[in-house]
Amino acid sequence: MALTNAQSSAIPPAASTQSSPLVMRIIGAVALAHLINDLIQSVLPSIYPMLKANYGLTFTQVGLITLTFQVTASLLQPWVGYYTDRHPNPLLLPAGALCTLLGILMLSMVGSFPLILLASALIGIGSSTFHPEASRIARLASGGRFGLAQSTFQVGGNTGSAFGPLLAAAIIIPFGQGHIAWFGLIAVFAIGLLYAISRWYKAHLNLFKLKAGQKATHGLSKNRVIAALAVLGFLVFSKYFYMASFTSYYTFYLIQKFDMSVATSQLHLFLFLGAVAAGTFFGGPIGDKVGRKTVIWFSILGVAPFTLMLPYADQFWTTVLSVIIGFILASAFSAIVVFAQELVPGNVGMIAGVFFGLMFGFGGIGAALLGYLADIKGIIYVYTLCSFLPLLGIFTALLPNTKQV
Repeated sequence: MALTNAQSSAIPPAASTQSSPLVMRIIGAVALAHLINDLIQSVLPSIYPMLKANYGLTFTQVGLITLTFQVTASLLQPWVGYYTDRHPNPLLLPAGALCTLLGILMLSMVGSFPLILLASALIGIGSSTFHPEASRIARLASGGRFGLAQSTFQVGGNTGSAFGPLLAAAIIIPFGQGHIAWFGLIAVFAIGLLYAISRWYKAHLNLFKLKAGQKATHGLSKNRVIAALAVLGFLVFSKYFYMASFTSYYTFYLIQKFDMSVATSQLHLFLFLGAVAAGTFFGGPIGDKVGRKTVIWFSILGVAPFTLMLPYADQFWTTVLSVIIGFILASAFSAIVVFAQELVPGNVGMIAGVFFGLMFGFGGIGAALLGYLADIKGIIYVYTLCSFLPLLGIFTALLPNTKQV
């Protein structure tokens, strides 16, 4: 496999002080692995109705499945990142994909609720292992173009999340739970791909260790860095709470407000997710050119006029506004992650784990709370209330201004 060749040899001592070259084949491979990882994990919520019908599950039990996955996928990520920052292990990537494979195969065969929870946990563990290490490798292969690398990596995940439910609808829903096993073939491919990536990573560990030992050059005090990270976390909260209203309830909103068919509403959701993928891709390179803080300003606060108009728009403008919102809002995440990594150099994996963990965590909590609110007040009320969330982007003003970030 081309990725395993020593075309990009280990960095010699004389070059150890230089930036690593841009290695797009590695960034592309990591993005493809991210696509597969998020595609497989998106299968789980796609089959909730089938699992509920097959096993007579309550909504509380369905919620416990989500909680099990979210806990393993979000809470473990910072600890995986913290450990691998200090003890890098290239084989951790294929090992995580093996957990995902075991989880997806178990999910195709289980016949009880406890085993469904175990399968969900295995998929979550695979995801928590993947994100910090894969994000680190994308940064290592970036040649200094950190925004480009992070956005390319992230757009792979967005694409997988968009196509996962479509494949589940085509393969699993018509033919039954046993056909979940077909996704195991994709997981096997991912194991081989990640093993090839891990060999490149192993050959470049000296460069990684050099970068891990870098000291901060932004001149900010420890308290100022902590405050900036807290602001970034708060911005992730505003972004993913709002995103949860789309990823979980947009189809219900369209069906109720415009009497849209289920199939048509799913097409509109796909358009939104496609805009999210495009926004993620373009946000990183733009951040490299104009600065991370500028992109964050535009992405979170700049989307507010469109979110405020959405609850009052007709069907045509709802479609247009949702695409604009998805594109603008998604451009922030790569900039936020790279901003945080440059605030705390030498802890790339931990920072990636923290912010991917926040993404999963806030998305899961947001979906649960908004669902509860929709039961009480109605789905239209949820969208009206959520339209104000991007105004929290004003807190971007509290982020530091430095040349590095």
